[in-house]
Amino acid sequence: MVIGATGQTGRVTVGALVEDGWTVTAASRGGGRDGRWPRDVRAVRLDRDDDAALAALLGDGVDLVVDTAAFDTGHARQYARLANRIGSAVVLSSGAIYEDVQGRSFDTQHEPDGFPRYPAPIPETQPTVAPGAATYGARKAALERKLLALGDRLPVTLLRAGAIHGPHCRAPRELYFVRRNPDGRRTRVLAHGGRGRFHPVSVCTLAHLVRRAAARPGSRVLNAGDPEAPTVAEIGAAVDAVMGVETETVLLEGGRAAGQRRSDPVVGPPPGRVRHDGRRARAGPPAPAVVPRGTHRDGGLPGRAAHGGRGPARDVPEDRRAR
Repeated sequence: MVIGATGQTGRVTVGALVEDGWTVTAASRGGGRDGRWPRDVRAVRLDRDDDAALAALLGDGVDLVVDTAAFDTGHARQYARLANRIGSAVVLSSGAIYEDVQGRSFDTQHEPDGFPRYPAPIPETQPTVAPGAATYGARKAALERKLLALGDRLPVTLLRAGAIHGPHCRAPRELYFVRRNPDGRRTRVLAHGGRGRFHPVSVCTLAHLVRRAAARPGSRVLNAGDPEAPTVAEIGAAVDAVMGVETETVLLEGGRAAGQRRSDPVVGPPPGRVRHDGRRARAGPPAPAVVPRGTHRDGGLPGRAAHGGRGPARDVPEDRRAR
């Protein structure tokens, strides 16, 4: 079962699991379906916060739950109550839970000297914010701790995603560059010399990690990022190339001036601050796996690495179900 199936990550994940031979129930708030899914994908409505509805949908049990819409301890408690009905789970978390050695995080970035100074790259062992309910990062941290505490009762893979990108994104981070080009605004201003990085992760990379976690259940935390972490300036140049335009980029070595409005067109975090270490997700001896078109092929799990090709998935039994 995939929860949040019609979101940008869920849509691709459903297709990837079907390719691997899973029977998939696609659960979402609206109960819709993607036109690319096979007809045998079962699309159902689900209120993520309705405990009874989730329990009814699980029925006698499923082999796998992929959850792109788990955000707090309430959702973690659902897993604790229903653990005996779930073989394993893959839950989408976030790199927003990391903090630096001085306790700065995404939650403090708008404070004076509040932007975190992360190591580059950021390992999974990096300290995280205190669990709580006040912010997105604190809620995700609380969710992670509750899920990992389930231990052998329910193997859970947590994917700490970077900046997710791909089709069906409602608010693309690249929109600043895209919108200016058709308007003829060919001069843009980038803060910090355009060297800022926020490690991206495509929906295809996430789907690939999900399918590998599904084939090798376990309790673990993995950074989820694309093989490359382009700078803000490099992202702008890539957008220009796709759109076939030439622009002028003005690079500022600092950020916004004191009192400058956040709506003013100065783009980019401080350089080198958000780059994930993906070595744990890439480690392990080779084993065959199916890789969907567009997927970055060097993301993976310990003990399992991907090879190109679109043949049948090996070592994934045909009767495995994600109902």
